[in-house]
Amino acid sequence: MIQLLHFTDPGFEAAFREIIERRESVPQGVEKTVEEIIAAVRSRGDRALFEYTARFDRLELTAENLAVSEEEIDRALAAVSQESLDALKLAAGRIASYHRKQKTETWLSIEEEDVLLGQMVRPLDRVGIYVPGGKAAYPSSVLMNAIPAKVAGVEEVIMVVPMPGGEINPHVLAAAHLAGVDRIFKVGGAQAVAALAYGTESIPRVDKITGPGNIYVATAKRMVFGQVDIDMIAGPSEILIINDGSGNPAHIAADLLSQAEHDELASSILITTDAKFAEEVRAEVEEQLVRLPRQAISRSSIDRYGAVIVAESLDDGIAFSNRIAPEHLELAVDNPFEILPRIRHAGAIFMGHNTPEAAGDYLAGPNHTLPTGGTARFFSPLGVDDFIKKSSIVSFSRQGLHRLGESIVHIAELEGLSAHARSVSIRLED
Repeated sequence: MIQLLHFTDPGFEAAFREIIERRESVPQGVEKTVEEIIAAVRSRGDRALFEYTARFDRLELTAENLAVSEEEIDRALAAVSQESLDALKLAAGRIASYHRKQKTETWLSIEEEDVLLGQMVRPLDRVGIYVPGGKAAYPSSVLMNAIPAKVAGVEEVIMVVPMPGGEINPHVLAAAHLAGVDRIFKVGGAQAVAALAYGTESIPRVDKITGPGNIYVATAKRMVFGQVDIDMIAGPSEILIINDGSGNPAHIAADLLSQAEHDELASSILITTDAKFAEEVRAEVEEQLVRLPRQAISRSSIDRYGAVIVAESLDDGIAFSNRIAPEHLELAVDNPFEILPRIRHAGAIFMGHNTPEAAGDYLAGPNHTLPTGGTARFFSPLGVDDFIKKSSIVSFSRQGLHRLGESIVHIAELEGLSAHARSVSIRLED
């Protein structure tokens, strides 16, 4: 049963530490394996890529069948029901609309008559998105990764998706079509990450890799960072709910379980000021959990990393939330906007009793790729800014350089960089 804690419990800190330190460590041998895969793909290109795909995904690839064809996409679209297609279109439209509001433009400043300063904003040329494949269906991940890139103006979005035994969920390809993905390749794992980072004969190298994957994919992304940019190294999913005793306990229990079903390391925490409400939620969690198709996963998550915490006040709950910087934060209180200004760290904030976290996962509009493991203290959700780069613009007139030049020379000489100083002073002598 989900554990019940009080802030005043002697064992509270120990129980809390076990939850926040649950991040999966890299199993022994994973890094060595990934290093070997990256080195092989980097040196042997397509040949290594095809060998690993045959070994791990039981799929024989060639340069001719590596990419998903137009015919395969058409078959996938035909296999998707109109209801599913309409839902994906609705989600795609809302996600695009939200992310268009994030766009920034090139700007120039002429506040000084003799110096022009500015910033040039340009999209990345090519990005790669990783999408889990096989029987798993994560069309929402396709939309959340590809659409911000397209909104940013990225010229080419490449998708890699493993197809074990040649099997792919048609909803994933339908989502890619709706999101405007330019090319899709039937590869996954660390070998796909290496191909995106370094390029092969068939897969071009990209500027950035985004998207979720298993421990081998996450490790590969970490290892190629610097060669390419990456979005983040995502950890296990987590939700924190702050409650004042209002609302329906069944709704809160359902929200806790919505994260628990992700995987055994997911964390679901409720902080409430009402002890009776806490017990009602615990009972609801048990009642609902046994009816879930992913009951075994949810049970492991809830029993190990779930908690219902009774607090003396909302102040305690807010302070606790800011301490752990949760990926998903629900403010399940009567007046969420009253406490919103006091929330400092969270990946996404869901306001009030009618806004379950699952709404944000699929089609509210904001991105569902969020910082985990406390990294919301310094990371933001995936967005348009992840797919652009900025260049500074500097233009001095002769008058501007003469006005500011002596100070530039002075600072350069302070640092002992005489050639820097001379490159300015030689112009001041003209």
